[in-house]
Amino acid sequence: MDTKRDFFVWLPPAYDENVSRRYPVLYMHDGQNLIDPKVAYAGKDWQVDETVNRLIKEYKIKEIIVVGIYNNKNRLDEYSDTEVGAKYRKFIIEELKPFVDSKYRTLSENNNNAIIGSSMGGLASFIIAWKHPEVFGMAGCMSSSFYYNDEKAFKMIDEYTGPKKHIKFYIDHGEDGLIRGQRMFCKLTQLGYVIGTDLDYFYARGAEHNETEWAKRLERPLIFFFRR
Repeated sequence: MDTKRDFFVWLPPAYDENVSRRYPVLYMHDGQNLIDPKVAYAGKDWQVDETVNRLIKEYKIKEIIVVGIYNNKNRLDEYSDTEVGAKYRKFIIEELKPFVDSKYRTLSENNNNAIIGSSMGGLASFIIAWKHPEVFGMAGCMSSSFYYNDEKAFKMIDEYTGPKKHIKFYIDHGEDGLIRGQRMFCKLTQLGYVIGTDLDYFYARGAEHNETEWAKRLERPLIFFFRR
């Protein structure tokens, strides 16, 4: 497992205007693909900076800080419930988040911290929030690879017998994950999650499995998590 990790921190436009103000934080996987088409997969980025800026200007979301965590050659193992994945989650929780909270004016509580990803990154977002709701109170799971590792994400839910976890979930998919996306949505409703309150679900009919499609619908989880 690599010992070095690239990431970026994007600050909202008014960050320097009020030095006493603190901000919610959005953590995102696959950091290369988020804001720069020069390094993004297939030259298509999520346009996260443009979308967040627009939603802030339109008064649809609060101003937020965005942290993009780059992936590496261990992506599949890191983004799933493996020993390597546990180390990746430990890095985020015990190293990266404390660093961001110490260097920037963040709202560090779980209800002000979201994590979002797509495909395997969507699976990773589900796993880290499910296992650590005290850290991340919001998880955005876009076109998630819930099939991976013998559908272990579903087994986590089926084997859980405790009280409902305090997490807001966003689940979506295009044509790429219709069956398992709907299945995850149904399982969460059976656990007591309520659409519009702590659960949002979206089926992007006809959408393919790529960065362009995720960029198109990113505003939905952002508004669900950070609505003004």
